[in-house]
Amino acid sequence: MEGFRLNSIKNTGGGRFLKNYELNYTNKKGNPKVYEMVSYRDISDPEEIGTRVGGAVIVALKGDRILLLKEFRMAVNRFVWNMVAGFKEHGETMEDCVRRELYEESGLKLVRIREMLKPAFAAVSMSDVSNQLVIADVDGEISDHTEDDELIEAGFYSKEEVAELIRNETFTSRAQFVAYAFSRGFFDEKENP
Repeated sequence: MEGFRLNSIKNTGGGRFLKNYELNYTNKKGNPKVYEMVSYRDISDPEEIGTRVGGAVIVALKGDRILLLKEFRMAVNRFVWNMVAGFKEHGETMEDCVRRELYEESGLKLVRIREMLKPAFAAVSMSDVSNQLVIADVDGEISDHTEDDELIEAGFYSKEEVAELIRNETFTSRAQFVAYAFSRGFFDEKENP
């Protein structure tokens, strides 16, 4: 788009985890504009926006069941259905992040990673946060290792149970799509003919 460009970024505050920014840009008609966004990291140059993968979103499978979390989320003041997810810690590989988050949020162990997708942005209308979707086989018994400020109930669900949850419960958008795909057999491992 001719004339459309991001000119500068300015930190306007924030808290411990989220930083607020104003993006000064020129729209396609050449008019100066301001856009607000948040990020989990410090950004000083517009070229840094969206350049770092934040963490993992995990599609955790055990046999013919999927792991889903029912968790209380402060930003919507209610329980929502979600998947295990979390940010990479400094120096962690993505596989390390998956192992740690699985244990922290469900007590489960990673058996193998089936696939790790290219990073995708989580909320492009307001943030540069990106995550990698990791499809993994897990094992073990569910146990609570969450922090005091987290309220998470982990459980394994069949395709039929997931289909019922989709009809009647509130999900995050990513978990809703993954749950729908699971209920339709998308993650079934096909035997080679």
